[in-house]
Amino acid sequence: MRINILGGGPGGLYASILLKKEFQSAEVNVYERNAPGDTFGFGVVFSDETLGGFAEADLESHQAITKNFARWDAIDVFVKGTRIRSVGHGFCGISRRKLLELFTQRATELGVNIHFQSERADIDALRDADLFIAADGLRSAARTHFEEAFKPSLDARKCRYIWLGTKQHFDAFTFSFRENEDGLFQVHAYQFDADSSTVIVECDEESWIKAGLDKATEAESLAYCEKLFAPELGGRPLISNRSSWVQFSTLKNEHWAHENMVLLGDAAHTAHFSIGSGTKLAMEDAITLLDALKKNRSSIPDALRAYEKERKPMVGRIQTAAQQSLEWFENAKRYHAAFAPEQFVFSLMTRSRRITHANLKARDPALVREADQWFEAKAHVDASARVTPPMFTPFQLGNLTLENRIVVSPMCMYSATDGMPNDFHLVHYGSRAQGGAGLLFTEMTNVSAEGRISPGCTGIWSEAQSDAWKRIVDFVHAHSRAKFGLQLGHAGRKGSTKVAWEGSDVPLDSGNWELLAPSSIPYDINKGSQAPREMTRENMDRVTSEFVNGAKLAARAGFDLIELHMAHGYLLSSFITPISNHRTDAYGGSLENRMRFPLEVLDAVRAAWPSERPMSVRISAVDWVPGGLESDDAVRIAAMLRDHGADIIDCSTGQTTPEARPVYGRAFQTPFSERIRNEVGIPTLAVGNVGDFDQANSILLGGRADLIALARPHLADPFFTLHAAAAQEHPVPWPKQYALGAPVLQPAK
Repeated sequence: MRINILGGGPGGLYASILLKKEFQSAEVNVYERNAPGDTFGFGVVFSDETLGGFAEADLESHQAITKNFARWDAIDVFVKGTRIRSVGHGFCGISRRKLLELFTQRATELGVNIHFQSERADIDALRDADLFIAADGLRSAARTHFEEAFKPSLDARKCRYIWLGTKQHFDAFTFSFRENEDGLFQVHAYQFDADSSTVIVECDEESWIKAGLDKATEAESLAYCEKLFAPELGGRPLISNRSSWVQFSTLKNEHWAHENMVLLGDAAHTAHFSIGSGTKLAMEDAITLLDALKKNRSSIPDALRAYEKERKPMVGRIQTAAQQSLEWFENAKRYHAAFAPEQFVFSLMTRSRRITHANLKARDPALVREADQWFEAKAHVDASARVTPPMFTPFQLGNLTLENRIVVSPMCMYSATDGMPNDFHLVHYGSRAQGGAGLLFTEMTNVSAEGRISPGCTGIWSEAQSDAWKRIVDFVHAHSRAKFGLQLGHAGRKGSTKVAWEGSDVPLDSGNWELLAPSSIPYDINKGSQAPREMTRENMDRVTSEFVNGAKLAARAGFDLIELHMAHGYLLSSFITPISNHRTDAYGGSLENRMRFPLEVLDAVRAAWPSERPMSVRISAVDWVPGGLESDDAVRIAAMLRDHGADIIDCSTGQTTPEARPVYGRAFQTPFSERIRNEVGIPTLAVGNVGDFDQANSILLGGRADLIALARPHLADPFFTLHAAAAQEHPVPWPKQYALGAPVLQPAK
C-alpha cells in the first residue's frame, strides 16, 4: 500500500507515524513545503484529559513529547486592576518546533519518507496512491482542487489577533484584559518550555483600527503590545515569527472524504485557539482514521466514509464549544463594561458551556464560593456560613419580589372549553406553584375567541373567565410562595387549529374561524393553513381594545404580573418579523414601522395594567431563516420595548415560520438573552433547553439572564425547584403537607 500525505504539520506527521506503525510494509510519504524547523507560531497547548488517547495510540511519541512539556494547573485572569486565579485545570505546553522535531524523528525511525521543501502543485499526481491524506491546513491546496467534492465553508470572524512569543515566564495560563484610549485588548499567554511562552494579542476591529495597527509594521505592532502589556511581560520584549494581524476563520466541510482522498486537521475543520484544540483535533483525527482503516481493510473508500461518519460529529461538538468561546472574546468589551471582576471571570471560565457552575466548583471550590458570595451580596442576601446558590437568590422586578430565579414557563395545555379554565388548570398550576418556583406563568391566554390557537386554549375576554382564573390565582397565593403571571396573546394567522396531540398547526376539520394577520399569508401551506385577513385600522383598534380588556380582567383576577406574547409567529410577532409582514403602509417595511402596532398594544396595556405591577414581553429574538429577524434586530426590538414600559424581556426564538432551521443545543437561546441583558440594560428571562439546576446557576452567575424559565422539566417534575434545593443542600420551606418527603432527597453522607 502506498500512502501520500500532503502537509508535514503535527496532524500529517502523527498520521504518518500511526499508519506506518500499523501497516509496516506500506510506503508512507509526507510532502511538506517548508524546510525542517520552519514553523509558524510558538507553543502548542493540551489539556490533561486529552493525553490518554495519545499514549494508547503510540506510546513512544507520547513519552517523547511529555518529557518536554511545561505543566501548570492554574488560570490567571487580570481584569480591572485585579488578578483572580482559578486552580484545578491541568494543562501542558510544548514548543511547536519541538513537537514537529519529535514527530519527524519518530516518523523517520519508522521508515516514513518525509520530503521537505516540496512544493508539489500536482495534486492529481499525489492522489495516484492507495490513500491520499490532505493535511495541508486551513488554506489547503488539495481541498481547493476538489472543492466541489468537499464543499467547504469559511466564516471569517470579527477580531484581529497576532501570534507572538516572549522569554517571560508564566506560572499559569494567563488571560489579561487591558483598556486604553484605543479600546480593549486581551492576551492569551502560556508557557511552552523552560524559558519561553506564547503570547496571543487579540482585539476587536474597532480597537485595532483606532490604535493604527491596521497600518503598523511588524516592529510597530510589537512595540505597541509590549507597552500595553508591560506588567504581564515583566518588561521583556515580544518575539515575532513572521507574525501579522489576522482574522480567525472557522472552517467546515460538508464532506471529508472523496474516493481515496481524505481531509485531516485544519484542512477539514478549525476550532478557535481560545480552547486550544487545533493540534489535539488533528492528532485525534489521525487516531480515528487509523481505527477506520483497520476495521475496513478491504476498502479504503469505505474506511474513509466510516472515519467521516464517526469523527465529524465529535469535531462538531468541539467546534460548537469553540464558536461559543470565540464569540465571548469577540464581545469581551461588553462584559468588561458590564461585569464586576468576579462575574467577568466566571463568565470567561464558563464561556464554552463545557465548564459549568458545578464542574468549576469541583475544580476550584474557593473561586466559585467567592463568585456565589458576590452574587448573593448583589441580590441583598444576608451573608451566612451557607452560601446561597445563584438560582435561590431573590430577584426584584419592579415592585415585585420573587423568592428565587426559577420560572415555570408558559405551556399550552389545550384543556379549556370555550376559553374557560377548569379543575385541570387548578391542579396543574396549583401543583407547580407548590413545587418551589419563584414565578409561575399561565399558558398563552387569549384576548378573544378568534384569538385562540385551538378550541382547547384558555381565554380572558369575559368576567366569567376572570373569575375562573381568580379561583386558581387565590389557590396559588394561599398555598405557595410563588408569584403568578398571565401570558396574554392573540394567535393571529396560527389560530383555528387542532389541539397539539391531534396535529400541531393543522387546521380544524370544521368550525374554523376567521384569522387576522398583518398580511394575507398562510402560516403553513403544506398543512393547509387558511389565509388570514390583512388587518385594517379598524381591526387593529378592536384587537387593541381586546388586549386592554384582557389586561383589566387579569388585574381583576389578582395576577401579579402580565406578559405580552410577541413571539412564535402569533399576531403581534407576525407584525414584527418581515417573514409575515409584507405591508406597504406605515405598519410595514422598516423595523420601526413593523414595531408600530405591537408598541401601540404595549402602550395601551401598560396604561390599563396597574402601575405597581410589572410587565414582561416575550419575543422571538431571531427567526432562524434567511431574510428574517437577526440578533441585531432583537437588540433594537428590546430597546423599543424597554422604552415603552416593559420591565423584563422573555427571550425565545423562532416558530415564526415552518421554514426555520434552529441551531439547537444546551441553552441554545441564552446568547440572545445575554446580549439583550447586557447591551440594552434590561432584565431578561432565558428559556430553551435548560434542563437542570447546574445550567441555571451557570447562566445566572455568568450574567446571561436574570431569571430561568423551564418548560418541559416542570412537566416532568412539578417539584423541580424543591428537588434542586435538596440536591444542593440548600434549605427552602416545603409545603407543610409535603415536608416529610424532603429528607428523602438529601444527598447521602
